[in-house]
Amino acid sequence: MNDTRMETLEKAVAALKVRLPKKPEVALVLGSGLSEAFGISEGGVRIQWGEIPGFPLPTVAGHSGEFWAGEIHGKMVLVQRGRTHFYEGYSLDEVVFATRLFALLGIKTLIVTNASGAINREYSAGDLVLISDHINMLGENPLRGGNLDRLGPRFSDMSSAYSPRLRTLAKDAAEEEKIALREGVYLAALGPSYETPAEIRAFRALGADLVGMSTVSEVIVAAHAGMEVLGISCATNLAAGVDPEASLSHEEVIETTRRVGETMRQLLLAVIDQL
Repeated sequence: MNDTRMETLEKAVAALKVRLPKKPEVALVLGSGLSEAFGISEGGVRIQWGEIPGFPLPTVAGHSGEFWAGEIHGKMVLVQRGRTHFYEGYSLDEVVFATRLFALLGIKTLIVTNASGAINREYSAGDLVLISDHINMLGENPLRGGNLDRLGPRFSDMSSAYSPRLRTLAKDAAEEEKIALREGVYLAALGPSYETPAEIRAFRALGADLVGMSTVSEVIVAAHAGMEVLGISCATNLAAGVDPEASLSHEEVIETTRRVGETMRQLLLAVIDQL
């Protein structure tokens, strides 16, 4: 199993490398609706995931399914426009395929973004939240099975999965840009149905401030490979039951990311500038 997975990854890395202008220093993952909000910088190259052997393709609206590689503030950045999810029917090996590509490319810094529901009653729809930690409620771990020794150890430390150094850097960048930035714990649920009010009450009791359906598996794999991770979430709506009158929809998620996308872009560019 290890050999097959590594062979597939190595073929994908080889196909990606020949398209890259030079070796990327930073990888940036754009979650639901954020690809269009972040846009495409001038210059650089666009690479469709379908051109990379073994790369799983997204099936959800708001996920572009391509890479953009180019310079941002003098740093070579590989931007992942969209992602795949466990609920789409993919295995976790497929969900974290891109993250493992980043590790094999030698990228040391990973910035992950997502859309989430606000569990914390002090949050509002549209808030940007720095992820300080996570809770994995997917019922699965991407490191299960034979360990990929080339990428990391059998048992990996998760005590500082979200880099304290990068979180401080992001707070400083937000302050300089006069952007309000909260900080909290993100919980990953399986989906694709949204959570019930009772589940949200349970998640709040566990210490979660946000809930979503992504990111955690990618961060586990990144930590396994020794990458430094920064996570920023856009709270696109209040989670079930927080506003008893509200109903939840994916259209609302996409609309909120469009509304606050420019602020997220401003923050991400400021962070990259300081790396």
